[in-house]
Amino acid sequence: MAIVKYLTIIYNKSMINYSPFWATLKAKGISTYTLINKYDISSGTIDRMRKGKGISTLKIDDFCRILDCNVEDIIKYEKDG
Repeated sequence: MAIVKYLTIIYNKSMINYSPFWATLKAKGISTYTLINKYDISSGTIDRMRKGKGISTLKIDDFCRILDCNVEDIIKYEKDG
């Protein structure tokens, strides 16, 4: 049982980091309020990103279009260990 719990913790560890997204928002002068109210991005998506959880590639595409940026301005991959 302990091994299964340990493997679940490792499996659920996110290796996608959204720090570029927050920096891009700041650089572009766009708030999460604007994303939600002007561009119809759900507050749930923003919350998932704040918590480091996964979002769809469709949402990443939306952010790239809205912010006029590249994927690497939204997410970065971090290897474990």
